[in-house]
Amino acid sequence: MARSGPALPSAAGVLLKPSEPTDARPLPAPAACGSFTAYSSDILTEDDVYCSCLAKTLCHVPVPVTVGFYAPFGCRLHMMLDKITALMQQEAAQRESEELQHVQWRPRAVSGWGVPQLLWYLVFLQPIITEVHLRRRNVQFLFIRFSAWQYAGTDKLWAGLVTTLCEGIRHHYGALPFSVYSVLGNKPATRQDCCQSEWHCRRRVCLGLLALLAALGLGVGLLYLSLGGHALGHGSPNGSLLKVFGGAATTLSGSGLLMAVYSVGKHLFVSQRKKIERLVSREKFGSQLGFMCEVKKEVELLTDFLCFLEIYQRRRLRVVLEVTGLDTCYPERVVGVLNAINTLLSDSHAPFIFILVVDPSILAACLESAGNMKGTADNGYLFLNRTVTLPFSVPIMGRRTKLQFLHDAVQSRDDLLYREMTRKPWLPGDAGGESAQLLAVQAQAGTERGQGRIDAEAARRIQEALFCLHDERDCLYEYVPDNVVSMRRIVNTVPITVRLLQQQQQGDFGGPTPRQAVAWVVLANQWPCRLSWALQCLEDRQQTGGAPEGRARLWDVFRDNSRELHTMTKALQNVLDLDGDPELFERFLGADFPFTVAEAQSLLRCTVNLDHSIRRRMGLIRAVSALKPPSPPKSPARDAPHAAHRANSASRAPPSGRASGQAGEGHHAGDLAHRGKLWPVACALFRPGQSSPGGP
Repeated sequence: MARSGPALPSAAGVLLKPSEPTDARPLPAPAACGSFTAYSSDILTEDDVYCSCLAKTLCHVPVPVTVGFYAPFGCRLHMMLDKITALMQQEAAQRESEELQHVQWRPRAVSGWGVPQLLWYLVFLQPIITEVHLRRRNVQFLFIRFSAWQYAGTDKLWAGLVTTLCEGIRHHYGALPFSVYSVLGNKPATRQDCCQSEWHCRRRVCLGLLALLAALGLGVGLLYLSLGGHALGHGSPNGSLLKVFGGAATTLSGSGLLMAVYSVGKHLFVSQRKKIERLVSREKFGSQLGFMCEVKKEVELLTDFLCFLEIYQRRRLRVVLEVTGLDTCYPERVVGVLNAINTLLSDSHAPFIFILVVDPSILAACLESAGNMKGTADNGYLFLNRTVTLPFSVPIMGRRTKLQFLHDAVQSRDDLLYREMTRKPWLPGDAGGESAQLLAVQAQAGTERGQGRIDAEAARRIQEALFCLHDERDCLYEYVPDNVVSMRRIVNTVPITVRLLQQQQQGDFGGPTPRQAVAWVVLANQWPCRLSWALQCLEDRQQTGGAPEGRARLWDVFRDNSRELHTMTKALQNVLDLDGDPELFERFLGADFPFTVAEAQSLLRCTVNLDHSIRRRMGLIRAVSALKPPSPPKSPARDAPHAAHRANSASRAPPSGRASGQAGEGHHAGDLAHRGKLWPVACALFRPGQSSPGGP
């Protein structure tokens, strides 16, 4: 589903054409951020607008910078990163063309035939940072993606970050230029005078190289003279002296040149990645005082090399390091990566742009639970704010973006209707004219034709259901979550549900429609806890004989039992966290999709994306809460005086209302006195172990 650029398929333009609104449900605004008329034709969705704004900002932001690309886990982060990458490259190409219109020179190449020239500049020239270079607007971006889960098994995750950065730059510019710079290169200098020359001849290197070559030539000449005189038979002490001086000069000059070549070859075969891995693999490397210093030197060497290439290429260089998968690692390793960004890579002159693609809630929890960050990162959000210098929280998915993602998810599946249309008819072979075989062939052909009609009807219903899912005139897409993983889960579940519903109906067209089927899939995906509770309450009513009518709404069943669900929030906390917005649940079942009890029972047998263990757990909790402790047995001796007293009071009751009222008041006072007199007698009569009066 990931796309390499901002340009979307042409079918998306057809899908997202403005349509006429209806009176029942008018269309919402085209985008949450306004009209798209101010942007290019490639900007079709809200995510394209967000990515375009961030890409333009990253082209002008001062470096180094750490961008916090915040979004919930499983969101459309990688697709937005691809769009940002393409838009930044597009912006760089546009600025390059604008810069070439004002200047006469062109950027130098660092590959192909440009490598010999680059090596010449590396050895004999020193770059100078001038005002002309600082005013250059053309820029080139180098994108490196670091996936933290690939290095999750190591104890030093930050070392993987540093080595990935070094290896990416080495691979892009080649191993030979960086090796030569590691041995003979010199960091750029800054001049305060008005000289606009960007290169200064390295006289010491030139003189040293000329001295070595002159010594080598002199030594070879002396050796030639000594060997030539010895061959002619003019052996003398002078010839031996020439031989000694010639050999010494040749050895010294040749060894100097060989040492330089050896150093370049060593850096050529032993990369920075291997150096850092060798340092990390040493035993007790954490106790070495100079370990972090050595790693920082490697990073500074890389930074100076990039600065050299900036002046050589006549453009600004920016290394964009995208850090993904950090919220899936252990807390201590997450802390190590953030510390590496803060201490090793955040040099004041480093041309680095770090994009932390993380879920801030997960990252903050990791920082707070890390044992080595007690007292330093007790509040993970504050520590994250000290690291991130450009926060970018991915906004809620807009209408056009959601429709585009749903359309892509639907179009990415293999359409069964195409398979049915392209299937070749079965041709029976020669059966020899036997009647039994002809009947069998005809029966098999009829069965296949019937199965073909069933598959064609299922494919038609599946297409109808999926079209309702990404139809902009329908309200169903509003209940689909912004999570791309959830979108694919819904799209993958719809065909199974529709096929099961078709097999269940068996020619009866009065059951749930394909639109209701896809709405039920969305309901089970978004609110599994609330839907399971409503279904469990409905099942319990049926078992007790008080089931509601089939026309009753499922929302009424849930609303009547919502108070009981509120008392179980502590026991069902983890399950309740699976549900989406409760207000949307009320609008879904109460207004837009008012499923009845009969429809719910019919769709329940086709539901495959609802965990039935949730209902079983709710049923057990509800059954246990319904159990009441038995009341203690009442004593017959205690109730006997009260019964006799009530009988006597009833026989003496006056017939008139006033008399009965007065008698009632007197009876209430007498009852209290009489009860106080009889209670000690009753306690004395009925002690434990004695039988009740009137007993055997």
